[in-house]
Amino acid sequence: MLNTLSIRSYSRYRLGHSHLFHQLVLPLRGVINIDIGGFTGKVTPGECVVIRKANVHHFTADVEARFVVADMNELPENLSSSNTVVFSVSQPLLRFINFIEAQLEHQVNEELEHISYLMFFELMSKQTLFKQLNHRIREAVEFIESHITEELPICKLASISCLSPTQFKKLFKEQVGFTASQYVTKLRMEKAQALLIHTDYPLQVVAEQVGYTDFTAFSRRFSQYFGLSPSKVSH
Repeated sequence: MLNTLSIRSYSRYRLGHSHLFHQLVLPLRGVINIDIGGFTGKVTPGECVVIRKANVHHFTADVEARFVVADMNELPENLSSSNTVVFSVSQPLLRFINFIEAQLEHQVNEELEHISYLMFFELMSKQTLFKQLNHRIREAVEFIESHITEELPICKLASISCLSPTQFKKLFKEQVGFTASQYVTKLRMEKAQALLIHTDYPLQVVAEQVGYTDFTAFSRRFSQYFGLSPSKVSH
């Protein structure tokens, strides 16, 4: 049965096979060691490996490790048009696969499982395909995403990555495609837009939720980013 989500574990013994459908594997806990399509290495929580149909792949993992696996007739366009094998996934998708784990382990409900698959497909289709991040930069990205309301100076992010500020700025831009400051702004503005559209929070609260204590500074940055003031976007 295809177009399904399931929770899997793998053997610590090296195994290899191929199948006549696409598969996405997203670690929940533990890592998978995989050899596929020129990629050989570890895939960890926060990442996704794309296994295209008919591609022979070899893998091992600790038996305690758990993975969300999507068996798919078709890949989302962003994946089918890319040669990406391993990429980092967004916080919303990470949270959704944690929900999938809880749902699949506690209830059999075909309708909900189908809806969950459709939601997974849509979330996956919206992923920016950052290549597999260096573990030091991934720690910084995860810190930014979970501390978006805080001050995020380069020196602090560099320290989290165990790099000098100069090394950090160079490696972050190479890995993510944005400077760290641009990436922080991008996440803050996208979250602010979502809060303005989907909640009834006052504008000042929205500003605070994305790290701005000065509403004027927030409004100016938002207007520069989207070409509209926050008040024009809110309900």
